[in-house]
Amino acid sequence: MSQPTYRQPAEWARHSACWLAWPSHGHLWQENLAPARAEWTALCLAIAEAGGEALDILAQDATAEAEAGAALAPVLGQVRFHRVPVGDIWLRDTAPIFVKDGAGTLHAACFGFNGWGRKYLLPDDDRVAGRVAALSGVPRTDHAWILEGGSVEVDGEGTVLTTRQCLLNPNRNPGLDQAEIEAALRDGLGAEKVLWLDEGLLNDHTDGHIDTLARFVAPGVVVCMEAREPGDPNAATLDRLAADLGAMTDARGRRLQVVRIPSPGVVRDEDGELMPASFVNFYIGNRSVVVPTYGTAYDDEAVAALVPLFPNHRVIGRSARAILSGGGAFHCITQQQPEVR
Repeated sequence: MSQPTYRQPAEWARHSACWLAWPSHGHLWQENLAPARAEWTALCLAIAEAGGEALDILAQDATAEAEAGAALAPVLGQVRFHRVPVGDIWLRDTAPIFVKDGAGTLHAACFGFNGWGRKYLLPDDDRVAGRVAALSGVPRTDHAWILEGGSVEVDGEGTVLTTRQCLLNPNRNPGLDQAEIEAALRDGLGAEKVLWLDEGLLNDHTDGHIDTLARFVAPGVVVCMEAREPGDPNAATLDRLAADLGAMTDARGRRLQVVRIPSPGVVRDEDGELMPASFVNFYIGNRSVVVPTYGTAYDDEAVAALVPLFPNHRVIGRSARAILSGGGAFHCITQQQPEVR
């Protein structure tokens, strides 16, 4: 089998920048806008400080740019602002996925976006990928099918983790079967082997994005969660996916080593609805791994459990409870641009 044309690097490979968007939409965030901005700022500082990585920030307009600039004052020398309208801040899914070709040249892979199965159709979100690709200054490659960055997890060596609930959902690509999706993942991201899990967390509006379920932390090593709280409604799902992962081998033939950390347990919004809180929705930066926390009894334990998995990084917990009210956490609002040497 010939080598894939493109490959998405693992997230722990060095980045030249991280792309984010300043939270601006009061009609979407309502009373959570100010708390979400505070959590967004804490994430950005953790990524950029101590010689971390540059931040490419999308801002709706001059006012938004000024607000973001004030918030990021301690690291302003590492920030580049871009006046780009966005529907919301979920750049993991709306921005391009950066891949490298066989010569090591970086490309911005732009996939179709349909508002997570036409559930949240927000103005400009379907144009973000192309606009970020142009701003990045790297060649653009276009793919006609629907793919969100949070629905795939790669090890940089040809293995892609995903879920049937999302990628085989008829609300995404109803004309493509599993074999055709796998071929498209090979073409777009360099997938030599696709590992399929079944379903995600309850009330996950993304239809089971993998970045709330299981993450590679090294080749052959994947981290997922286990329920500690009695009555956790996700307990059976988490146990099943850990068992499934433990039976899988990656593209290099290694049986996956599965490391389990606590689940946040039951986290509810102001209306009492269960939210899809996840400690594995962390962002792996050049110097820091920033872990979302939710004010639960398991926050500290989860962060501590990740420390030995990232011996060359600072592992930092930061609140993401307000951002979660919008549907996701830190990985969902970031998109790394790999470094080219």
